[in-house]
Amino acid sequence: MLREIQQVLRFVQLLGKRRQQSGLNVKGGLLVLVWTETGPSVQSLNCAVAAAGPWCIGINMKALQPDLKECMFPCACPCLPPDPEELCAFTDLYGSLRLLLTFQMKDASPEWCARIETFLHTYSLANAKIKIHFKFKFSQQTFQRDFSVKIKNKAGGNQRSLILDVTCRTQPPECVKKGCWCQGGHPVLGDRLPLSIPPAAMDQGLFGELSIQAVTLLSPCVLQYPNLPTQLTHIQVLVYGPSNVPVTGPSTFFQNLPAHLDCQEVGLHGLHCSSFKDLVHSGGTVYTVEQENCEDPEQESSPAPIRQSLLLYIFLQHSDPFTYQLSDMMATEVLIERHLEDILNNNKQAVTKAVQTELKNTLKAQNQRKKNQQKMRSAAEVILGSSLSIVSSSSNMDFRNACLHSMKMSDTYDLSASLRESLRRVTSWKFTPKNICYSAQVEEYPESDEPTRTEI
Repeated sequence: MLREIQQVLRFVQLLGKRRQQSGLNVKGGLLVLVWTETGPSVQSLNCAVAAAGPWCIGINMKALQPDLKECMFPCACPCLPPDPEELCAFTDLYGSLRLLLTFQMKDASPEWCARIETFLHTYSLANAKIKIHFKFKFSQQTFQRDFSVKIKNKAGGNQRSLILDVTCRTQPPECVKKGCWCQGGHPVLGDRLPLSIPPAAMDQGLFGELSIQAVTLLSPCVLQYPNLPTQLTHIQVLVYGPSNVPVTGPSTFFQNLPAHLDCQEVGLHGLHCSSFKDLVHSGGTVYTVEQENCEDPEQESSPAPIRQSLLLYIFLQHSDPFTYQLSDMMATEVLIERHLEDILNNNKQAVTKAVQTELKNTLKAQNQRKKNQQKMRSAAEVILGSSLSIVSSSSNMDFRNACLHSMKMSDTYDLSASLRESLRRVTSWKFTPKNICYSAQVEEYPESDEPTRTEI
């Protein structure tokens, strides 16, 4: 089922590249409708993929010749179109349908719902201008999910422009001033890395130039609070094909990658691959970041740091002047995905070095923050000790009583804890305005088309 949906999206995306190069709008809607049909001996799973809006203008259904349909749905069976009422709400939002393809698979199961949902969520992260509607009907149960992006950001590459979902879904702490929390992340564009094609893939017909483009996204953004402690908890790797459609299936190369990374150079204590089943929409490969043991009792008593996650996009890029037919381009992308593990292993040293460099550059500012915060904590201890020494050593009872009264404390022991908390609160939540950050007071979340920053 995922393969067929993936092929439909490739078909629309490859046509969309030509429209995007012509300066046409790429906004619009996508509907994926899945329902079951019980037969005499087996339960079938029907799927309809519909598209409407400017992003699919120019699609000619007659262009889907039998050979192209067979390429898109090699194992699928034809099925009846969905109930027109199911499409009414979609067409009311985006206008008349430009594309409607239906197919059927055997042996339906409820697990398809989660797999398709994860795939569409991953697709929406790198195609933020397209609003996706997913509806799944299994037996008497109905599940519906919409992927609508609030904040988008452009990451311009050498061959294409990427519109990413950078919405920060982490709720700000209670101590944050209203309107002073960054609502969107800031993608960092990495260098393009050319790849060599292994002989086995060339024997299957894969030629041309192949490369990868890395983009990193660290969220939530805490640039406005330089003294706020943070903790990177996990790193997620998502791989996309040349048509900007996610590559399905687990990657053995990226699962084994942490063993070949120099975590100390990156600024991390350690990484290990995790299935991360507790996270919703955990597509791709997820690394859990190992945390250092905290032996400082003062640090243990302080509030928990803001948890951050790092999203690493890997975009495959391919060009071949002899491949210009739509069916050939789709077949080439299938070939790239089929041989992706061999391609990555054939370029293992270069890809590992590139990932290491991107992680190091992205986390450079965070590691510098930790060093500055350590200096701040050391200075705070000096300030705290000096203040307590002045109060406790003073022989002027009026001065000592005035200090205790102003802090609403009864003795110097309670004064120490109160001063420590006040000093931590003042330094941790120091607010520094940044033009690159979004404001929570903005009612309509803005869309940034500015070039991606090269560093945080």
